[in-house]
Amino acid sequence: MAHRDSQFDFDRRGVLFVLSSPSGAGKSTIARKLLAAEPGMGVSVSATTRPMREGEVDGREYHFISTETFKARAARHEFLEWAHVFNYRYGTPRAPVKEMLAAGQDVLFDVDWQGAQQLFQLEGGDVVRVFIVPPSLRELERRLRDRKTDSEEVIQYRMKRAERELSHWDGYDYVVVNDDLDTCFATVHMILRAEREKRSRKPGLIGFVRERQEEAIDMGLASR
Repeated sequence: MAHRDSQFDFDRRGVLFVLSSPSGAGKSTIARKLLAAEPGMGVSVSATTRPMREGEVDGREYHFISTETFKARAARHEFLEWAHVFNYRYGTPRAPVKEMLAAGQDVLFDVDWQGAQQLFQLEGGDVVRVFIVPPSLRELERRLRDRKTDSEEVIQYRMKRAERELSHWDGYDYVVVNDDLDTCFATVHMILRAEREKRSRKPGLIGFVRERQEEAIDMGLASR
């Protein structure tokens, strides 16, 4: 489960990169931009019981399945995590994620705080959790209304849920304010690149450093 670093040729473990946000705060847009900038990055496509929206494609945004099918798959432990969101079920299929990890890929997750917590409990230090927040709740409400995809009842429900989701901000490694989309994306991309460079993610560094130590001995530079 290692990725080969092309510059120095040492192994690196993949990053499980989690993006969460209240609905309307920009998580999906940031995720699309990140995948466009990182074509080698894998993506976890969640399964959901909610209806497909106009413009969505089954298997691209989500795997759209029935509630009965979802329950059966959950009973067989086919999800890494799953949760109820907006009266529907969402879950991360286990098999494709494990395949990507075995190939050494970084994997992007678009999940809520419950999913982020479950993934962290399962995978620990390989999980990086980023929470994207709006500059204000008034701005969030404006964005939800501008989308023109939800009824007034749904908008109010999403706003109340956003307040609850914000209370879980301290369960994330990073919190990024999406006041300007390009700036927010640049910050998220920087976080991903920095996390890839962590010493703990590069087991191949051990051999590299030992070679440098042997080199120092050969050059007569080794200290006692």
